Amino acid sequence: MKAPKLGLAVVAATALLLAGCAAGDTSGSDGSGGASAPAGGDNSGMKLCMYTHGDGGGFWSVAKKGAQKAAADLGVSFDYQESNNDAEAQAQLIEAGVTGGCQGIAVSAPNPDAIKDALKGATDKKIPVVTMNSGSAVFKDLGAFTHVGQDELIAGQEAGKKFKELGVKKVLCPIQEANNIGLQQRCDGAKETFGNVENLQLSAGLADLAKSQAEVQAKLEADPSIDAVFALNADIATAAAIPAAEAVGRQLQIGTVDLSGDAVQAIKDGKLAFAIDQQQYAQGYMSVVLLYLNKLNGHELGGGQPMYTGPGFVTKDNADLVQKLAEAGTR
Repeated sequence: MKAPKLGLAVVAATALLLAGCAAGDTSGSDGSGGASAPAGGDNSGMKLCMYTHGDGGGFWSVAKKGAQKAAADLGVSFDYQESNNDAEAQAQLIEAGVTGGCQGIAVSAPNPDAIKDALKGATDKKIPVVTMNSGSAVFKDLGAFTHVGQDELIAGQEAGKKFKELGVKKVLCPIQEANNIGLQQRCDGAKETFGNVENLQLSAGLADLAKSQAEVQAKLEADPSIDAVFALNADIATAAAIPAAEAVGRQLQIGTVDLSGDAVQAIKDGKLAFAIDQQQYAQGYMSVVLLYLNKLNGHELGGGQPMYTGPGFVTKDNADLVQKLAEAGTR
């Protein structure tokens, strides 16, 4: 896909930032998610924070690396915490960050209602907020000046178009997290452009991949008309959808959202037709950059619109390059 025009603002902001960074050793990390500032760095008194619904898995570990790298490049104090899909815990992390001296906060927002009061506590104190990964449709309601990520509805629409090109008849869309509006939007988008899409709410999701496989397999056995699966997560694709299809002995077209080393290998092996890459390393990196520029120079980049990092497609055509990057932990 062509990159959205707002992506140019992301590139320009990065170039501006890196051109102005002072030299120094910025590779340190405190081992707990906080990147340490270089000794004597001018920015060491600035504390930026990121509180996500992440679970420490293949996707969020890459987003975290991007955020940590940005903090290290900038020489700022950085606090990264995850709530493991617990919206109440995420709200508590935000509240603790506000009282703990965060000067800028980036959050994912799969359940906006659960964190809106905590974020109001931040904005009431004039702490700048950026949403990232999830929340592109509601970031303004949460007081954020921009959002970094992909539009989940558009991602689903593009997946639906891809399934049409593959010539399938019915797509199963398993949802691995309850109350995550972004996942629902992906299925909705696929339904808009493809049509015959059936959702399946997984009871355990990523917490029990064997159970998720069993639930996908049971659905495939019960409905032989399903000839494609739109997995909304790379681990669901490789550890649930692919083995479920193999167990029922059917040749299904399987696509996924997000990347992992296993997912890219599955694309190369012909077991996955495609993966939608929302480039989570960039989401983490750019969220920190945007908060830094706001504190440094009062910038509110994005023009009141989201800054899109996706969707883009990984297929056999570019899988070799992406595999090298995924193995390095940056894709």
